[in-house]
Amino acid sequence: MAGKKGIGGAALLGQRARRGDYNHTNRTPAPATFDRTAPDALAVARDDYLAALRSRNYSADTVSTRDDGLKLFLAWAAERDVTRASQVTRPILEAYQQGLYRHRKANGQPLGWGTQRQRLSGLKDWFKWLTRQNVIMHNPASELELPRKEKRLPETALTLAQIEQLLAVPDVSDPLGVRDRAMLEVFYSAGVRRSELCYLELSALNPARRTLTVRRGKGHKDRVVPLGTRALQWVNRYLSEVRSRLCLDTREATIFLTGFGKAFAPDVLSRMVSRWLKPISGRGSCHLLRHTCATHLLEGGADIRYIQQLLGHESLETTAIYTEVTITQLIEVHARCHPAERLPSQ
Repeated sequence: MAGKKGIGGAALLGQRARRGDYNHTNRTPAPATFDRTAPDALAVARDDYLAALRSRNYSADTVSTRDDGLKLFLAWAAERDVTRASQVTRPILEAYQQGLYRHRKANGQPLGWGTQRQRLSGLKDWFKWLTRQNVIMHNPASELELPRKEKRLPETALTLAQIEQLLAVPDVSDPLGVRDRAMLEVFYSAGVRRSELCYLELSALNPARRTLTVRRGKGHKDRVVPLGTRALQWVNRYLSEVRSRLCLDTREATIFLTGFGKAFAPDVLSRMVSRWLKPISGRGSCHLLRHTCATHLLEGGADIRYIQQLLGHESLETTAIYTEVTITQLIEVHARCHPAERLPSQ
């Protein structure tokens, strides 16, 4: 992300950020215009439900996702003059489910099954909560059937050659290039999620032990992950040569900073990595580097339980999908045992 302004533009960008010309970390939602006059108004019920989620220590991302899904349902219901929780019936919810199925995005593609499940699951949990709170007498979503889950394999991992190509993309003669190289090294070495890298703080790094402490990862879980020697060298170089020149506030504790002197927003980081990866592999995301880290470890002989600990998966079943993607050992067994492989070459 080394632009023409480079380090020299950091102070100007910081001034613009403080004036409010640009905000890359906070998105202010549009004011809600839904009817709130009735005691059981859907909009009031939504507000109370989201407040309950926050009080139960749900993550901000989870609350935001539920909020987005409920806003879409409220807008759909308002078009049909359904503004109160007591007016919602199972046929109405089934009609909404059919609407999700028929909906087409701007590119003409339907909503993914995962997206449909996510929105309907949020509705089911919302109406379950409303029933427990006695806002409604019965749960109209209790018998709503969700779309079946798809068992899809993750994208094919990058090859070692592609990884080396990617790491060579940042211009390390520019300070921002040093930062970008350090971030890529951490992605590939530690297998962290994009949000986890965005919010890594200086106290998370332990150079003596070569570890990173991931605080409040997915599900608000902490974990300690190893950091490879090469990745640690690039992080140390970034900290010693670059970070102090980006930091506009000594109270800022985040390791990796933008030209505005603030922590990266996950979406901004995704666009950067995607822009670097697409010329190399035709696709790209931060999660692809996490997936590549796990796949290469498994191919190198790592036990799947250690990979589970590295990735922070609560269930081993989630990690086990990498055994289906990594077919290196299966190829070796096939070559050694299949009768056709033992025939003379023609």
